[in-house]
Amino acid sequence: MKHLLSTRDLDRETAVGILDIAEDMALTADREVRKLPTLRGRTVVNLFFEDSTRTRLSFESAAKRLSADVITFSAKGSSVSKGESLKDTAQTLQAMGADAIVVRHHGSGAAHQLAHAGWIDAHVLNAGDGTHEHPTQALLDAFTMRQRRYGADSRGRDLSGMRVVIVGDIVHSRVARSNVWLLTTLGAEVHLVAPRTLLPAGVETWPVTVHEHLEPALALRPDVVMMLRIQQERMHAAFFPSGREYAREWGLTAERFAALGPDTMVMHPGPMNRGLEISSAAADSSASTVLAQVTNGVFIRMAVLYLLVAGSQEASA
Repeated sequence: MKHLLSTRDLDRETAVGILDIAEDMALTADREVRKLPTLRGRTVVNLFFEDSTRTRLSFESAAKRLSADVITFSAKGSSVSKGESLKDTAQTLQAMGADAIVVRHHGSGAAHQLAHAGWIDAHVLNAGDGTHEHPTQALLDAFTMRQRRYGADSRGRDLSGMRVVIVGDIVHSRVARSNVWLLTTLGAEVHLVAPRTLLPAGVETWPVTVHEHLEPALALRPDVVMMLRIQQERMHAAFFPSGREYAREWGLTAERFAALGPDTMVMHPGPMNRGLEISSAAADSSASTVLAQVTNGVFIRMAVLYLLVAGSQEASA
């Protein structure tokens, strides 16, 4: 595997393999020295054209735990703000010796262009491109689901038999898209819930069941309810009348949360809009995996960096 651009590129064996390697990486958290020498002498560049806290810090932590040299590049205040192109920026980083480039970009397809335009030789990891995909988020979500369901006996397992309900701003969500493809590949049954205005064109061709109201989906007794953030920064029109109405019709209110099954996981990729898509009762409960998702993000990104950079070196040796 040269790049990680989309979960659609992962077959079951590869996806389960990544989750299993992340299990190994998680074991390092209990060691006195958490660092591994795997990427010593290698350089990982975080190239972020969009603001991020969780994803950027997670990739930084993952690379440093693998002993890589890390360069974090923010478009704000850089030559990009002066008009420098993605190509020129990437080639500059390549000239600095980047072995892997983690890119987050507002344009859908930017990571694919960076990987395949012939500008650079480095491995490219998509950390979110426009409304297209966010593959490592989907992988950490799947890892968290598998971990919560199977515990220490999760190695080698997929998500067959699990029912996952994803609720909210589907049209703007790269997290939803990556999760649909990955969870389906891993054998899960996926349901999407959103008002019609927040459903993307062509969703009827996706391998999912679509609901416009939340109650029928929750009545299916799902194993996982994943709430998505309302991405108001991407909304340039009125997608729903008001926040109060959205919370009433599609939010995971305290009442809806109380009616869930005792083993139902509550997930959110963050950051959360409390009182809009999710109540504090749900977000702060023992059913919530929100903090576990943040922790597991480091292990997944360690696994992916290991596979792309160290794994490709071993394969060519």
